[in-house]
Amino acid sequence: MPAWNAAWRAEALPELAARDWDLIVVGGGITGAGILREAARRGWRCLLIEQRDFAWGTSSRSSKMVHGGLRYIAKGQFGLTRDSVRERQRLLGEAPGLVDPLSFIMPHYQGGFPGPRVFGTLLSLYDALAGRRNHLFYRLEELRYVAPGLKEDRLLGGTRFQDAVTDDARLVMRVLGEARAEGGEALNGLKVIELDRRDGRVQGLVAEDSESGEHFTFRARAVALATGAWADALRQKHGSEHIRPLRGSHLLLPAWRLPVAHAFSFMHGQDKRPVFVFPWEGATVVGTTDLDHRDTLDDDAAISREEVDYLLAACAQQFPSAQISAADVRSTWAGVRPVVSDGAPSLKPSDEKREHALWVEPGCVTLAGGKLTTFRLLALEVLAACAPMLERPVEAAGEQVFASIEDLALPGLTPPQQRRLRGRHGRALPELARVLKSVGSECIGHTDSLWAELAWAAEGELVLHLDDLLLRRTRIGLLLADGGAHELPSIRALCQPRLGWDDARWKREEQDYQALWRRCYSLPH
Repeated sequence: MPAWNAAWRAEALPELAARDWDLIVVGGGITGAGILREAARRGWRCLLIEQRDFAWGTSSRSSKMVHGGLRYIAKGQFGLTRDSVRERQRLLGEAPGLVDPLSFIMPHYQGGFPGPRVFGTLLSLYDALAGRRNHLFYRLEELRYVAPGLKEDRLLGGTRFQDAVTDDARLVMRVLGEARAEGGEALNGLKVIELDRRDGRVQGLVAEDSESGEHFTFRARAVALATGAWADALRQKHGSEHIRPLRGSHLLLPAWRLPVAHAFSFMHGQDKRPVFVFPWEGATVVGTTDLDHRDTLDDDAAISREEVDYLLAACAQQFPSAQISAADVRSTWAGVRPVVSDGAPSLKPSDEKREHALWVEPGCVTLAGGKLTTFRLLALEVLAACAPMLERPVEAAGEQVFASIEDLALPGLTPPQQRRLRGRHGRALPELARVLKSVGSECIGHTDSLWAELAWAAEGELVLHLDDLLLRRTRIGLLLADGGAHELPSIRALCQPRLGWDDARWKREEQDYQALWRRCYSLPH
């Protein structure tokens, strides 16, 4: 494949705008990436455009969980749970090192809900849908060894079950890599100004290049809007259904301050909502909140002081001896969920259904809602809706999302490191191996990320701005203190030449990144 960087983008953009496309996908999150991947697999001439950066919205700021939808069983949605469980197992099998098993523990307290028997019954159904038994009950004396520091007052024991965890932004990049390998194209930094509606049909769109300010007109036989919380801005609206943006925020703590070997799921004492404390990328994450997001969608979402207090209260409730305070928080993130609502004003955010919706008009399909875990199935639904516009069939084939990766020697790396790199980089592994030879296999600070990954992202993963590199291609902006400020001189020495930025551009990018981090990824000021 040709280079995929800012220089390639500047040269390719006019030529890509001049083509006739079968399908243009708007939105560079996991849903849009999945649609592009399935269209490219079928030989469609397809292009994805994203207004900011790939995974910039919800798909880099989720709770990182690839789960089977246990709570849907309680609502009787067995079909949705079955699909989610099967897709979870598919991803675990196809992308080890990117999607990995994670054990969860639900502690049970006297008079609390759910009790061990009710929860065990739900898990028996859950496991039956997965085709394997994945849960067991720990008595109190056993739980003390598995979960030291857990609140013990009225504690009966705990139930362990299995789901999975991922790096959501890397999942998007891996899916885009599969799409590009099979002929799809993807561009970031292109904001759709309007859909080109003529003769009662969408025939393309007009987009503005954020880098140059230039406008480009794209032609397509079908347009798929996978813009999440931004869906209402472009689609043709009918009826009362609309997007209700709901914010979910998280705290990230150093692992030594709250060391957990499992994810813990429990009900927050304040509102009885489920909250999680779980290990991720060598740190501990606490999340999530669920409230209406009333700020503009054009800016990065940020956690509020009330949300910080709510999540710290969850830590104090469940791990009282740890005495977690705001001073322990290394970073935060907030994502906006695109929940489809019928506008009922009495519904609390947590009471809204989390089902997806598909809206179709001539030449255009809009998808809103849905789960990260089922992105492949959502993509097939969109393609089936687009197929009549292209006069092409769409077989719901069960091909792999991720191509098999040949074994490649990566000297100097441990087996877990090699597994991790295979999962995160997929078909780009040979290019990463080339960079490893020159940069070496050293990790960045205390993280599992390698300097070579940072260098490769700067060279070949279409980085337009510094926050793309530090918050999404890698996660060191979340994992290192002060967004990695201490490492910025070393990052500059390694990446500035690869990005092709002069000194003035680097200084401007660094200032913008640090201001963004303080505003949206640290504690509120």
